[in-house]
Amino acid sequence: MADETKSYFPKRVPKRVPFTIDDFDPNDRYARLYAPDVVEAINGLNLPRYGLGNYVTSRPRRPPTPAEIRILQDLSRAGKRLMGFCRTNLFKRLESSGHVFLESIERHILRNYIFLHALSNDLPLPIGTQEAALLDTRLNDEDTDRPDFIDDLSEGEDEPLDEMIREGIEAHRAGSLRTEDDFQQRAAEIYQLYSHAYRSRFKWLSAGLFSAQLEKDLLKDALNLIQVLAKCGDWDWKRDAKFQALLELISHQHGQEKIIVFTQFADTVSYLEDCLRKSGIERMAGATGGSPDPTSLAWHFSPESNGVRGQVRPEAELRVLVATDVLSEGQNLQDGFIVVNYDLPWAIVRLIQRAGRVDRIGQKAENILCYSFLPADGVERILRLRARVRQRLKENAEVVGTDETFFEDDQNDQAVVDLYNEKAGILDGEEDTEVDLASYAYQIWKNALTQDPSLQRTIPELPNVAYATKFHQAHQDAPDGVLVYVRTGEENDALVWVNAQGGSVTESQFEILRAAECAQDTPALPRQEQHHELVKRGVEIILSEEKIAGGQLGRPSGARFRTYERLKRFAEHNQGSLWVTQELLKAIDEIYRYPLREGAKDILNRQLRSGIEDQQLAELVVTLRAEDRLCIVDDEKEEREPRIICSLGLVDLSREG
Repeated sequence: MADETKSYFPKRVPKRVPFTIDDFDPNDRYARLYAPDVVEAINGLNLPRYGLGNYVTSRPRRPPTPAEIRILQDLSRAGKRLMGFCRTNLFKRLESSGHVFLESIERHILRNYIFLHALSNDLPLPIGTQEAALLDTRLNDEDTDRPDFIDDLSEGEDEPLDEMIREGIEAHRAGSLRTEDDFQQRAAEIYQLYSHAYRSRFKWLSAGLFSAQLEKDLLKDALNLIQVLAKCGDWDWKRDAKFQALLELISHQHGQEKIIVFTQFADTVSYLEDCLRKSGIERMAGATGGSPDPTSLAWHFSPESNGVRGQVRPEAELRVLVATDVLSEGQNLQDGFIVVNYDLPWAIVRLIQRAGRVDRIGQKAENILCYSFLPADGVERILRLRARVRQRLKENAEVVGTDETFFEDDQNDQAVVDLYNEKAGILDGEEDTEVDLASYAYQIWKNALTQDPSLQRTIPELPNVAYATKFHQAHQDAPDGVLVYVRTGEENDALVWVNAQGGSVTESQFEILRAAECAQDTPALPRQEQHHELVKRGVEIILSEEKIAGGQLGRPSGARFRTYERLKRFAEHNQGSLWVTQELLKAIDEIYRYPLREGAKDILNRQLRSGIEDQQLAELVVTLRAEDRLCIVDDEKEEREPRIICSLGLVDLSREG
């Protein structure tokens, strides 16, 4: 910018980071990993631990206890869906990092041998997660096959895991287990820890409740995966072509700029953090869902935009931040303008949301550089791999009906091609605007406090219905009028822009917020004669939209509004049919009464954009509600009248007279 201040409308520029995969080089680790026999080995896994309900025998040696019956019912409900999640995540880890993929394979084998140890010794089996949410990379960035991954605390137990016990479980170095004997010995040691120090943190089932096929399939998978480890060999980070391309980007191509590197997996963060340190990269840190204070890391990476410049010493400021998507929502990172996607989520919306973390108020760069890692010889290898996975899921019926909506796979292969070709506009989108509005407003407030801390006291003391007027350069799409800020009876914040004739100018809350922008020394102008009438009209517009939307469903373009309207019509048109269950009616009522969870917004927006059928949408919301992932339910909230918080008149003096 000419005045070297800021640009609120930077351009998102997609850029490719190529790394070489040489099928003719016997030492190329990625060529080995992407080889057809390795891909087919993963695709051919039985994954019995993730489909235990399919191995329950109809003739157990003794009847299950009441507690075991409840656990078995949970296994039956899980069906094959967890198998689909596990299979997909293994391939996503392959796309993320060769080291991380091999680490996951090793852990998977070890978990299998823990079960085999129990079965061969007629000991109870430690049942791990049966929750799909823990296999969803949007919600959990850890590997659930880690021997020290304990997903649930028992009832009444709120103490964190003892570090000595945790270290005892995850005591082996990655790559140290390679033979059957290695895995059998370590599995026996870990089973002892599980059955004593960790006993209350697992659910347990007698070995006699399962058929002999379970042991056969566990062993078959383990032996096939041991062959994969043997074929691929030990991982050498110095010969990791993908990491070396990242190092070149950080060290030379952008050797002075701030860079944030995103990945889906905590293990990839740990690997990159370790390799970058060994390569001499300083002022660098990693952030995952397990980080004790990710906000502090965001502040040290982006002190200006977070208003904490005085609290962050120059030597403690971060230049490089490696993070999972735990940091792609709710954090201000716009001191940097370079986003690196080390791996590619299977839904483009995730990449758009990552770019949105730096494309916010306070961003001074005119271009946001969005790098994505892709094979130098093209994307056909990735597309073929994904196609094979999808076909396998379909053949095994591991993803059926509404389950497809949870796999974060928009099957948009063209997006991968567009990223490879650096197509302009591929990372533009409105998918992240609903989340970002509150963050934009909050950032404006923080910036104002930095300039004038006294506002912390004076602004809250202002009465409701406060108003002011400022100069506004009017044009056809941004006319004179009034901006009104209302808090509805449901405690939702709403902005409206009313023109001089009382009409709504735009539904975009961002555009309204931007129109209100002004410097602290902007002179106040006299109130327009029709100011209060226009404010009244603005409130009427908001209330009329709420009436149409059922009181609190938000704007017609939002996921909540569209989902409610479609399901209400679906229930009315199919009343009395098997499709309209009590569970569906309860889900529709909750959507009407309560706000959606952020994860539900993401899933519903993605499915609505992809053209989901009404029946599938109904099944989806019922499943979300059953897993407590649909709405934030608050039965104690009282109904209130809407309140006018403030209003701002917009006047173009150059057009007067």
